[in-house]
Amino acid sequence: MKRVLKGNNLFRSLPPATLIVVAFLLAIITGTILLIMPFATKATGSIGLANALFTATSAVCVTGLVVADTASTWSIFGQTVIIILIQIGGLGIMTAASTFSLILGRRMGLKERLTIQESLNEFNLQGVVKLFRYIIIATFTVEGIGALLLATRFIPEFGFFNGLAKSVFHSISAFCNAGFDIMGTAAAPFVSITGFNKDFIVVMTISLLFVVGGLGFVVWKDIIRVRKFKNFMLHSKVVIIMTAILISVGTILLFIFEFGNTMEGMGFFQRLYNSFFHAVTPRTAGFNTLPVDQMLPQSQFLTMILMFIGAAPGSTGGGIKITTFAIVIFAIISFMKNTEEVNMLKRKVNPTVVRKALSILFVGLSLVFITTFVLLLSGAGTFKECIFEAVSAFGTVGLSTGITPSLPLVGKLMITITMFVGRVGPLALALSLTQLAAKKPYTYPEGKIAVG
Repeated sequence: MKRVLKGNNLFRSLPPATLIVVAFLLAIITGTILLIMPFATKATGSIGLANALFTATSAVCVTGLVVADTASTWSIFGQTVIIILIQIGGLGIMTAASTFSLILGRRMGLKERLTIQESLNEFNLQGVVKLFRYIIIATFTVEGIGALLLATRFIPEFGFFNGLAKSVFHSISAFCNAGFDIMGTAAAPFVSITGFNKDFIVVMTISLLFVVGGLGFVVWKDIIRVRKFKNFMLHSKVVIIMTAILISVGTILLFIFEFGNTMEGMGFFQRLYNSFFHAVTPRTAGFNTLPVDQMLPQSQFLTMILMFIGAAPGSTGGGIKITTFAIVIFAIISFMKNTEEVNMLKRKVNPTVVRKALSILFVGLSLVFITTFVLLLSGAGTFKECIFEAVSAFGTVGLSTGITPSLPLVGKLMITITMFVGRVGPLALALSLTQLAAKKPYTYPEGKIAVG
């Protein structure tokens, strides 16, 4: 009994950001144990520790990279475990855990409120529980609407029960920006939703689920409560404006690049909404309606840029985050103007936030380079294939040029680590930088050093 209490006190003593990291690890370990069971797969025997760990990490970190086709490899039990892990990972581990606490009628203490605040990237502690309740209700409402819309197409195609199951699975996976699909077969694995690239309802429903899930819970709060854009906080304005810019630019460029390539034979309107889909999916969604491995190099490079930037903080997406990218751009502009302050939309950005953004950018690039190098050393594929895989893992996207199933053991472990760091790294980094930013009782003398 004393050991249990000591373990409980140990968890309670952890800082919120550290507790989130530990919770993600525990969820991945639990998922791995369940997926390694023989009855988790359709074939006889276990899928193996490395593959189970890779899949559990991909699900919890809402990535979507898979070493085995989800539909043809995993049993109903395995698929159920995967979608639960996706839902938990999409909401955030602590948010999901707190949901069960509320269901059981348990009140949230200060520690739980601080942890939820950290996981949601909320700025104020006041009202965090009310926001949390809004998030739970909104999440299941949006996923329910998405499932109903997809059911209008999947039930006639696959039958009632199978079609309904696919509708629910893909709605959750899309909203959580996970990228897992159950459309493949043993004869045609890893097809994602390419078979529905001419179905406007399916393509646009899944696309909009990406966008809503990728905006972030803080932005939701402004949209639901404030409603008027001019009264939104700076964070929400930047997220909405940058999202619109990146999606618009991505849609136009992909429409031009892939017009006569992967979209050959489609009508103008079909080309347009498929371009929109592939401008949205790199924001860490992972589904594809067009074969990524057959895209032109410029389309793949654009996809990598969008994957690296990712979605908004506090959302179901990954990447360095869209606000980080915006802050870095404005910091460069301020430097070129020879001004000390970084201003965005007539608001000053705190210097500590600017330093965090630059640090996150550097850490993200470093991790991508290291992962790419390890993949190349392991013989996983060509440079283009390896760097695409590395960016997809860091951005928790799930898009691939097709090398994921054939990754060697070292490559699988490296991608597993990259997915985990890509999902929880920025939170841990933000906390460490905040602690480092604290004033010290002394300062060092200034030194001279040249740059540029």
